Amino acid sequence: MITVPAGSTLLLRCPGEQPLALIVLAEAGAEFVAELPPIAVLSPDGPGTRRFGILELVSNAGVTWVEAELRDGVLTPTGEPPTDVVQRRGAARRPGTYAATGTVQLDGEPGRRLVAVSGQVEDVSTSGLLLRAAPAGGVHLPPGIVRTLLHIGMPWGDMAATVTTVDQRADQLRGTYEWMAPADETALRAFCAAR
Repeated sequence: MITVPAGSTLLLRCPGEQPLALIVLAEAGAEFVAELPPIAVLSPDGPGTRRFGILELVSNAGVTWVEAELRDGVLTPTGEPPTDVVQRRGAARRPGTYAATGTVQLDGEPGRRLVAVSGQVEDVSTSGLLLRAAPAGGVHLPPGIVRTLLHIGMPWGDMAATVTTVDQRADQLRGTYEWMAPADETALRAFCAAR
């Protein structure tokens, strides 16, 4: 079963435009991606506006991309997914709490603004992580995070990684690794496999 949770952020990439971040208003589900019903989303468009593009669809099963239409706050998948669902959960993983500090890069801001954050990684795998963090004096992560540079306190020492955002809501960010030092990659693989 594919479930798109309420509150998750979906990205719609339309030709010649900036990616559009859409917040899911009500949970939607189906056995297969192609059978998903129209999804109610919070959209910046006015009534009667139609957009077509490639949707980055984040679900409980992972992430995939599919053609979609946005009209009057309703997002409708219109084609077969060009890729399978990418399941981060299929990677070797290890739950836990690991202190983290870093910098997030925001999209849609002049110069793609950088914001310092701190918090903890609550789940780590060989392909990505779940970060719970906030900027100093804040409660939630700023919206529109494109990537995050993190320093994470792991049992073998400080691990530095650059993470590309897959899903973001409130103080949680799920992402996949964009870059990591080879020594940390080896140590992480051994750490996650030693369960």
